[in-house]
Amino acid sequence: MASHPTRIPDAVSLPELTVRGVILGALITVVFTASNVYLGLKVGLTFSSSIPAAVISMAVLRALRGGNILENNMVQTQASAAGTLSSIIFVLPGLLMIGHWQGFPFGLTLAICASGGILGVLFTIPLRRAMVVDSNLPYPEGVAAAEILRVGSEGDDVASVDAKASPARREGANEASGVREIAFGGVVSALFAFATGGLRVLGESITAWIPAGTAVFRLTTGFSLALIGAGYLIGIVSGLAILLGIVFSWGIAVPVLTSVTPNTDGQAIAAFANGLWQHKVRFIGAGVIGVSAIWTLITLAKPMVDGVKTSFTALGQSRGARGRGTALGRTEQDLSPYWVIGLTLVCVAVWVVTFGVFLAEAPLSFGTIATLVACSVVFAVVFGFLVAAACGYMAGLVGSSASPISGIGIVAVMLVSLLILSVSQASGLLDTSEGSKLAIALALFTTSAVIAIATISNDNLQDLKTGWLVGATPWRQQVALLIGCVIGAAVIPPVLNLLYNAYGFVDALPRPGMDPSQALSAPQAILMTAIAKGIFTHQLDWSMLGIGALLGLVLIAIDAVLAKRGGVARLPVIAVGIGIYLPPTIGSVLVIGALLGWIAQRVLKARAKAQGKDYGPFAEAAERRGVLLASGLIVGESLVGVAMAMVVGFTGSDSPLAIVGNGFAPTAEWLALVVFASICVVLVRRVIATTR
Repeated sequence: MASHPTRIPDAVSLPELTVRGVILGALITVVFTASNVYLGLKVGLTFSSSIPAAVISMAVLRALRGGNILENNMVQTQASAAGTLSSIIFVLPGLLMIGHWQGFPFGLTLAICASGGILGVLFTIPLRRAMVVDSNLPYPEGVAAAEILRVGSEGDDVASVDAKASPARREGANEASGVREIAFGGVVSALFAFATGGLRVLGESITAWIPAGTAVFRLTTGFSLALIGAGYLIGIVSGLAILLGIVFSWGIAVPVLTSVTPNTDGQAIAAFANGLWQHKVRFIGAGVIGVSAIWTLITLAKPMVDGVKTSFTALGQSRGARGRGTALGRTEQDLSPYWVIGLTLVCVAVWVVTFGVFLAEAPLSFGTIATLVACSVVFAVVFGFLVAAACGYMAGLVGSSASPISGIGIVAVMLVSLLILSVSQASGLLDTSEGSKLAIALALFTTSAVIAIATISNDNLQDLKTGWLVGATPWRQQVALLIGCVIGAAVIPPVLNLLYNAYGFVDALPRPGMDPSQALSAPQAILMTAIAKGIFTHQLDWSMLGIGALLGLVLIAIDAVLAKRGGVARLPVIAVGIGIYLPPTIGSVLVIGALLGWIAQRVLKARAKAQGKDYGPFAEAAERRGVLLASGLIVGESLVGVAMAMVVGFTGSDSPLAIVGNGFAPTAEWLALVVFASICVVLVRRVIATTR
């Protein structure tokens, strides 16, 4: 049997959007959305599910017989859209933290997520031709997913693979090898996570506090294999930028603040330093991220305008072609503009109703509620369209995982808070504490709508690039994205409620007596809630934000200089900001994961040089195995987290499976350090073993 071509031509029509594919995509959606919700609430990061979804889809459809590369592509498209939509948790928990919600209402959460996700798909359809077809943007994750799909399509013809083919193609000729890598990483990560979060025989982090006079320094690392996987995927450049943020935060800012701020309450040094970081230093990180996001929007203004012009020109050409009795090729057909406009109007109408229900119980006049609803919906739609183009471009440039969704959210919450503040002052809404809380809640709810648009647009063009490379039909892929958004939106509310009732969030515990140390950190939600609160109460520490903004401008200038010099040395400003505002037990593990990937590359380069061989094939094979292993690490720990949440929720105990007491904690920390380091060594050895 001959192998499949690298791209299915227009003249060939294969089954793409099938019933079994939609069902399989829905099942993968449930798993990956739950995993992403848990990971995002715990560490403030989510993972791209395109590649693991593609591998799983290939294995299942092969077993069912009759699958093809385009059907596989549709499954991964649907699953990745749903998994990406889980980034909504960067904002929504804030509504519980301020006490406006006591849980996540299914209807409101579904409506805001589904409508936002659908708009994220629709807003990027006019950009497909300019940013995917006619652009030289690299789309790293989209290209990687396409290559995996191509290799998997040759699984029936392993024997025909040329013996001179690269190690990467020999490694990937059978998709079962990819499943094995994901399974290995998933099992190792799941067992380790169960030992830490379930049995409690291993600690979750280890920390040393170092006082130097009145200044306080902190050395720490967490023990999370999911974060190792995430760090591996973001790469050494972003990893070092995060390290720079950690060093600035805990090596400069916190020590300076602890040395000049009186500890009037006589707190322990750990609590004192953590308090200053939480209430001051993190806002420096917010300033850095905000400036970086604004700079991104400025630099993308021209590409966004050009993309829209090109897309409308293409629509005109399409109408002309139909009038002449000709038609666009299969791989050029987007969703009809009438469907795009119609669905957009439906989503806007759903938002009007949703925001109206959100404000229905407020003691306000109909006119005031109508004004607030109009301001919120218009802001979400207009700003959402702008960030859709920006995030889509950034995804093409650096990949979905490195795109500044958090920064976009911070800019959005600041702008919408200032907008609602001005309207609320005129209406008298802020005259009472309940009114102020409602205004803050509305700002967060509106920001969640923007995040839903941004996060899907961030993923959409990446998937469309994969489809373009393998020869998929764009309009069918866009339908798959819409289906994924709806299914993912239906999964998110119950998972959020499950995790909230099992663990709680920082500053939002569902029951008295729960262990706050086990609460999910939800770092972005905390940060955005603090910004909104600060704006409405006029207590936002603008000085810290100002310092962050100035630091961001300096970093942008440095990155511009590095860009002019050429080479790979760059300074991702968004990553520096992340390093400042993420807890160091999280950021440090991301850095370790990035360093492990770099170490593997160095070893492979040395091995290739010693054997007198080209480094390229070594790197290609190792990169594929590393990506699959990293994906497995993330999925394994995330699923254990969701499963443990179910156990905690059913039992009502914070640690129902623990086999040791609190007195074992110091031993557990050192034991975890040894096991964690050993696993890291095994993972690196497994990656570099690809070329033996």
